[in-house]
Amino acid sequence: MEIKELLQQAEERMNKSIEALKHEFASIRTGRASVALLDKVMVDYYGSPSPINQVANISVPEPRMIVIAPWDKTMIGAIEKAILQSDLGLNPGNDGAQIRLSIPQLTEERRKEIVKVVHKKAEDAKVAVRNIRAESNIAPSNIGMVTTVPADWHPAEPGPVARSAAVTQSAAQSVTESASSSAAVWRRRSSP
Repeated sequence: MEIKELLQQAEERMNKSIEALKHEFASIRTGRASVALLDKVMVDYYGSPSPINQVANISVPEPRMIVIAPWDKTMIGAIEKAILQSDLGLNPGNDGAQIRLSIPQLTEERRKEIVKVVHKKAEDAKVAVRNIRAESNIAPSNIGMVTTVPADWHPAEPGPVARSAAVTQSAAQSVTESASSSAAVWRRRSSP
């Protein structure tokens, strides 16, 4: 396995982490209705858990309302139960044929809670990317590869791995320069 392949694999894994974060952000309940809010809600459909979008049509007729129209009208009770048991904090209302979810206005307390949740999810994604970078930095030495990159090699498009490698390299260079200048000052001071 070459270094280019390792970098490509690491970049793909980092991009998957970023895509997962985007998906997580889409499922957070803000003041606007979105069908992505219901992606994680599972309904007991004749004994097997299924996502709501596989048992009903979901639409957003107004900016603050979601309408769920089950294909099987007997599923209304199960869908309502699944929504109530989810962590969305929404109260479904039905008219016998479809379920309506009204998205309430955001309060200051809810906004602060959303900020905390978003920061936590973003930090988790950052940690995941850092772990991938650390694994990709260790991988060449684990399989017995030479860990130096040829001087003439540059990625076609700098991705997260290349950018983090450049930052790491410049930080290491500045630390080395700082240490060598400190050593020179120390030698001058200690010489008679």
